[in-house]
Amino acid sequence: MEGGGRPSALQATLLAASTALTALFYSVYRQKARVARGLEGAKRVRLDGDLRMVLLEAPGRCVPYAVIEGVVRSVKETLSSQFVENCKGVVQRLTLQEHKMVWNRTTHLWNDCEKLIHQRTNTAPFDLSPPEEGAGVTVRVMKPLEATELSLETVYEKFHPSVQSFTDVIGHYISGERPKGIQETEQMLRVGTALTGVGELVLDNSTIKLQPPKQGMPYYLSSSDFHSLLQKQESNVRFWKILTLLTGCATCTVLFFVLWRRYRHHRERRRLRQMQEEFRQAQERLLLQAKAEGGETLKNSCVICLNTPKSCVFLECGHVCSCHQCYQALPEPKRCPICRQNISRVVPMYNS
Repeated sequence: MEGGGRPSALQATLLAASTALTALFYSVYRQKARVARGLEGAKRVRLDGDLRMVLLEAPGRCVPYAVIEGVVRSVKETLSSQFVENCKGVVQRLTLQEHKMVWNRTTHLWNDCEKLIHQRTNTAPFDLSPPEEGAGVTVRVMKPLEATELSLETVYEKFHPSVQSFTDVIGHYISGERPKGIQETEQMLRVGTALTGVGELVLDNSTIKLQPPKQGMPYYLSSSDFHSLLQKQESNVRFWKILTLLTGCATCTVLFFVLWRRYRHHRERRRLRQMQEEFRQAQERLLLQAKAEGGETLKNSCVICLNTPKSCVFLECGHVCSCHQCYQALPEPKRCPICRQNISRVVPMYNS
């Protein structure tokens, strides 16, 4: 605590930081909990003949948040892998990534660093169909790249190490960057992949479409089943809840410490005021008694017991205000009753 009982700069900083983190984590926790509740309450539909009737009876021919499971089927053309033969898909992502070592001037260590050089994503129209060919109905998947979770399978990955001469090595040590190589990756959503789609289900003329929901809920195209997807979201909710509780407890601890120090300061000030008031009243009584008796006896009396003559000189403050018995009765650490300064030693006083 600083003067006046105010919190120190460190305590104020800790309290502000912990409060801000608690508010941030609580906001994320509420968002994750909202997503988990929405996913738990999503309507599960099946790819069968009743799906069209369900949409016809729904308001606006729309189910705002639905879960549907099916197999990826291409509508017309498919995308072929550039590196793997007979690998067909409907979403293809090609990535070039540079790997290098960067010198950290603070830790004096070489750290791994990755830099995206180029990425291209190709898509082709596709449907979600029942596992059995020609059974049930199909659902057209719209805007797959907007999905929060789009499960792509890595079908090709190759690392091309960089070739360096001795001059290059010297230059890299001087510049603080050592290239390791280029990683080439191809990811695809292959035809025949079992997919769980969560989004808005609408009937547009004769076509059933799965598209991003309009209520701000996430759009999923995951290779996991619905139960695993829900468990993953609930696990995220628990993680952020625990993090919020930990930072909240830290905030309460810092706040309690600040308030406790403030209370102690206030209590000490009140005790000092009470002692000063008692001392002032005792002085007034002494003066009145001295005037009434017209003598000098009480003028040199101990300010504590008001009976015994003063016999102690307190150092280093130099006050003469107490008898030896009252000095010994002072609580540790012993302080001068007049100025509250610590008493380092006592010198006896003799009246001649």
